[in-house]
Amino acid sequence: MNSIMAPGRMEYIKGKKPDGCIFCKGSVREEGLVLYEGETCYIMMNKYPYTSGHLLVIPSRHICDIEEANAEEKMEMMELTDMCVRTLKKALVPEGFNIGMNLGKAAGAGVDNHLHIHVVPRWLGDTNFTTVLGEVRVIPEDIIKTRNTLLHYFQRREER
Repeated sequence: MNSIMAPGRMEYIKGKKPDGCIFCKGSVREEGLVLYEGETCYIMMNKYPYTSGHLLVIPSRHICDIEEANAEEKMEMMELTDMCVRTLKKALVPEGFNIGMNLGKAAGAGVDNHLHIHVVPRWLGDTNFTTVLGEVRVIPEDIIKTRNTLLHYFQRREER
């Protein structure tokens, strides 16, 4: 029988959950995972991704529900989602995407106290037996390596 190690996952499972919002600036937000800061929203790597390159589009203002977002925030969330797709296509060449929100715990939200959009690049065959049978995801690249690859593309956008 083969064993698959995912030591970063145990850190999350057993670790103390932070006080404060993990997406709010000045709280416990992981600045090193932020790729792009817009006017009202920003793009951040998902610390516990479904696949390599799993990004989050997050309003800077602490809001929980989509109906709390103002028109400017809603517009920028979609513009940054588009930016994520275009950037991921160039950097990682995925064959498709899953894009969406999980609004509330019942809908599967891991973080239900701050609105965000998931942008998940997909490749044929990226879901294999480990996810189906072992409830384990195999992420083929270290998150920091993926971040460094993507950051180059996002920084080039800011220079324009």
